[in-house]
Amino acid sequence: MFANILILLIILALTLGAGWLTDKALRAKRLWVKIAGGLGAGILTLVLGALTFAGVRGLAMIYFPGAAPAPELTVAGTPEQIARGEYIAGISCLGCHGSFPNGFEGAPEYPLVGGVDLAAAEGFGFVGQLGAENLTPGGKLADYTDGEIFRALRHGVDKNGQTLGFMSLLAVGELSDADLEALIAFLRAQPAATTDGPTGDKLNFVGLLFFGAGLFPAPEKRPDSINAPAQGPTAEYGKYVATIGDCRGCHGSDMTGTPASPAGPEVPNPRPLVGETTLEQFVEMFRSGIKPDGVAFPATMPWQSAAAMTDDDLAALYAYLTTAP
Repeated sequence: MFANILILLIILALTLGAGWLTDKALRAKRLWVKIAGGLGAGILTLVLGALTFAGVRGLAMIYFPGAAPAPELTVAGTPEQIARGEYIAGISCLGCHGSFPNGFEGAPEYPLVGGVDLAAAEGFGFVGQLGAENLTPGGKLADYTDGEIFRALRHGVDKNGQTLGFMSLLAVGELSDADLEALIAFLRAQPAATTDGPTGDKLNFVGLLFFGAGLFPAPEKRPDSINAPAQGPTAEYGKYVATIGDCRGCHGSDMTGTPASPAGPEVPNPRPLVGETTLEQFVEMFRSGIKPDGVAFPATMPWQSAAAMTDDDLAALYAYLTTAP
């Protein structure tokens, strides 16, 4: 943080200096100095000013998001909660925080030790490190209260109230209070494990600029309390299933696809494909990773998360994707 603040102060000083040069050039007696000097120094001032603005905004978003205090919470850790939490973790957490013995593109496995720099893995390591945390009791969560873990999941901020780069953007924050508590119960119940890989966020100044300039999505404010819809093969519950699996994080909030952006390539609209399948074909597609035409999902499609869903949840997801958004 301090290095980024220092860089911001240097850019601010350069902005003021460029502004001073612009003023001096415009006051010059010679016309060519007014034009060439004023234009050059003026453009430099605007560029440095834009960098300063984006840097200040990004710094505020990441380091001073104004997060509310963590709630007073003690999760009971019942067997039912742990079982539900394990189910959610297998769908929602394993894809980033699991172990990858065959590389990041391979199928993830337990334990949830993280240790992967997601920024580098996704092709934008130039913004700094966005490391998947160790979610076992052998990682940083051992020093978090249940309320602090709940706040990290719901609002995407760490123990110190600073924004978690990836977590603040993921749909896990839209899970119900009960499901987040179940997830906490499972995370606490795991055997402790360690990793030698990178964990935690270490955004550099370029990363702050990307957030501040809106090149990465701004974290959304979420309510403090959320209830899940009733379980069943309905479009309403199917949308919630898509939230558990973070399908909406890639395919858009209404699952109609997302355009290419600095945060990643274009993601297609899955609804036309699903609309051409029966429920049985849809379930088989996600159990096997093979579409009905015999073509496998691309490596960028984490179909294994959906493969871990129950038949009932896949039926609900099918109902959602075959209902007009």
